[in-house]
Amino acid sequence: MSVYQQEQEVIEEITTGEFERTPVPASKWKGWKSFLGMYAGEHAAGTEFMIGPLFLTAGVSAFDLIIGLIVGNLLAVLSWRFLTAEIAVKHRLTLYYQLEKICGKKLVIGYNLANGILFCFLAGAMITVSATAVGVPFDIEMPRLTDTLPSGPSWVMIVIVIGLVISLIAAKGYDTVLKAANWMSPVIVVAFIACGIVALVQLDVNSFSDFWNIWGEGTDPFPGQIKYSIWHVIFWSWFANAAMHIGMSDLSVFRYARHARSGWTTAAGMYIGHFMAWIAAALLYAVYLKSAEAQVFLNAGEAPPVAPGPLAYNAIGFFGIIAVILAGWTTANPTIYRAGLAFQAIMPKVSTFWVTIIAGSVATIAGIFPAFAMQLLGFVALYGFILAPFGAIVVFDHFVRKNNTAFAEAYSKKYNLNVIMAWAISFVLFYGISIQYDIFLSFVTLPAWLLCGILFTLFSLKKNNKLNKDVAK
Repeated sequence: MSVYQQEQEVIEEITTGEFERTPVPASKWKGWKSFLGMYAGEHAAGTEFMIGPLFLTAGVSAFDLIIGLIVGNLLAVLSWRFLTAEIAVKHRLTLYYQLEKICGKKLVIGYNLANGILFCFLAGAMITVSATAVGVPFDIEMPRLTDTLPSGPSWVMIVIVIGLVISLIAAKGYDTVLKAANWMSPVIVVAFIACGIVALVQLDVNSFSDFWNIWGEGTDPFPGQIKYSIWHVIFWSWFANAAMHIGMSDLSVFRYARHARSGWTTAAGMYIGHFMAWIAAALLYAVYLKSAEAQVFLNAGEAPPVAPGPLAYNAIGFFGIIAVILAGWTTANPTIYRAGLAFQAIMPKVSTFWVTIIAGSVATIAGIFPAFAMQLLGFVALYGFILAPFGAIVVFDHFVRKNNTAFAEAYSKKYNLNVIMAWAISFVLFYGISIQYDIFLSFVTLPAWLLCGILFTLFSLKKNNKLNKDVAK
């Protein structure tokens, strides 16, 4: 069974009700190879074409970028291995059901709504990425780094057409999405490697010192961007997938793992996608920055465009265009599908087809506005900051409270006030600190996560004491 067929089985079983509210039986457990391929493919995709260049716009130095990515990605792998996978193989339940047992049904609906909307915005950014590739043959004006509004009518039409196609394919079901992705992912990885090699030649890199000097000691950030240090790189790369590891979303995947050590397979995604692919994409942008067109922007004190389509085309021709389209496609399609599933939990009477179309429509509208893609570093940080603290509820319930806080389930409550207060206090406090003192959002993600878990534990003590008294009666 391919890795994508395995993921399809997971999704289909969730939506059809099989194992949705019961542990996954041993007959359905999977070996580590299934997860290795899945993570390698999932994290070398459309987002990587945007994130790599955006590091350069932040003026990061060579040492800060390379060492920061090595450390940050390692911390992400450790989070998956010792938190997500550990809890997943212990209970073998989806995140949604574990949250429902602790938080109550109404609160999980709120979580699904937030998750679905954020998924749509992420998919919209990937539609933008694909549009930059489709727009190359038509010579359309590409959105600039600081653009919020679309660059013109041609851009809007291309985004709408791409969004329509992606939405219809996603609405047909995950089977179609995964079969195509099974073929596309290796092509995308090869394209990243090819782009990196060609870019090195174009930059006249003949030694490691030449490669190091591409970033050197770093530069001033581009207009509208902030300066990245090694700490920015470490914490951002660690929490780029905060919703998935410390946020526990990947419980739904690793509950099929035979052993918790399958969590180590996430290293394939981190060091193929979030290291090699990011650096390869950054090299493409480094080539562009030496062009006459980019110099015009820089001399005028403006940020040059970050358009993955033209960057890849400049390196490997039409194969680059195809790779960028496929990369955006393989990210946007499953993202739209998952957003549809989240919305279906809120509107259970609406068919999967139509909730997916709704999700695709929201993503397409978001894709028209390039700000989501051009500010992807900030958006991904916000995404993790919002959702990760919900994972702290599960982590503290498992490791600290020893699964003794199923208050909502025991009392048949629709929502657990302890969870609401813990999340709201941690969110308001640390988001406020970030805004007030202009602190990088990824720096406060871990404190917010910890505070949410601690507050939840403390708030639960009194309720659990009352629960034990009621049970004794």
